Amino acid sequence: MVLRVEVPPDLLGGEVDEGYGKVADAFRANFADGREVGAAVSVYRDGAKVVDLWGGYRNGLSRQPWQQDTMVNVFSSTKGVAALAVALAVSRGFFGYDDKVADHWPEFAQAGKGQVTVRQLLGHQAGLPVLKPAPALADVADPARLSPMLAAQRPIWPPGTRHGYHAITLGWYESELIRHTDPAGRTLGRFFADEIAGPLGLDLHIGLADSVSRDRLAHLHHFSRAESLLHVDVIPPRLLAASLIPANLLARAGCLPRDVDPWAGDYNSDAVRRVEIPSANGIGTAGSIARLYGAAATADAALGLSAGVRDDLATVPPPPSRGERDKVLKVKGRLSLGLSKPGFGAVFGSSDKAYGTPGFGGSFGFADPDTGIGFSYVMNRLGFHLYSDPRELALRQALFRDVLGARLQA
Repeated sequence: MVLRVEVPPDLLGGEVDEGYGKVADAFRANFADGREVGAAVSVYRDGAKVVDLWGGYRNGLSRQPWQQDTMVNVFSSTKGVAALAVALAVSRGFFGYDDKVADHWPEFAQAGKGQVTVRQLLGHQAGLPVLKPAPALADVADPARLSPMLAAQRPIWPPGTRHGYHAITLGWYESELIRHTDPAGRTLGRFFADEIAGPLGLDLHIGLADSVSRDRLAHLHHFSRAESLLHVDVIPPRLLAASLIPANLLARAGCLPRDVDPWAGDYNSDAVRRVEIPSANGIGTAGSIARLYGAAATADAALGLSAGVRDDLATVPPPPSRGERDKVLKVKGRLSLGLSKPGFGAVFGSSDKAYGTPGFGGSFGFADPDTGIGFSYVMNRLGFHLYSDPRELALRQALFRDVLGARLQA
């Protein structure tokens, strides 16, 4: 079962600028209510850090305190990080969003994928949420082995007609696009480390190097399959049913590689941390994710996104021809350029120009260009909500409603 611990007030640290006290109040309340083991929240506004809070235990079993530099796996919040790496590649002219993927990666044209555009792929519209056969970690660790497996897949639906969450596969397809077009032939994780994390000074990794101290990593406290059945009030019933049936599309899409079991806590293992899964195993601090999104929101030259790319990221996409109900997740949503956009039950930011990605268990990172905000919440006690985990939502409401006077979050 998901661990519950009592966190003493002296294990909460950090600071907020004047006027942001409501966010600190909400952060303290999450711990006082027993909803956290360890967590952190960070906000950048117009390039300056205005909220930096952390607390609890990075490992609730051994009672090791969460520190300012504690890093944690953020699951699908990694997708937004990867999308900004792709956005930088587009800004540098490696490829365009409306290019055909196969123009840069000819092998991708197999099995009827020759007309799939980069924009369709990044919008989860390519019909490629599953790999068959599923790769092993050894395949993931070697792009020369993984690339032909990705290229050989046949779409599950006609590309462009609908979208369906590419829970794990999206990041590998993005990585191959970068690897095939980058003059240095780097993977997405390596390109991100060299061109974004380094220049911005981020403690944020896709593929964790051995040089990073494991004493800085938070331990993920997972729930069991049986425990998830007790939360049908917050997990959409069709989504829950789909996740528990092994043959279902969601179960197959969310459990790659084949020798990794997320239910068994395998994302705590170094074998998973070391490989690049750009859709699911980004590891970093809340401050680094907020800094990255803050740079995107304010056109920071250190990030280097072009004006055209920034406009594309802020634009609400047209729906697929068969509507916005997700084929994999069974709920309506808006997906664009590797990112989530506000819409339906997932409203965030001050306007529909906002973009980011929530992660399994409750994490969230996003940019809000209209307010110059970069926001990130991370934690190690995994929750049950698909998005807007109550812990994260309370922090976001305090920031946008109570501090900024912006629209209600949901």
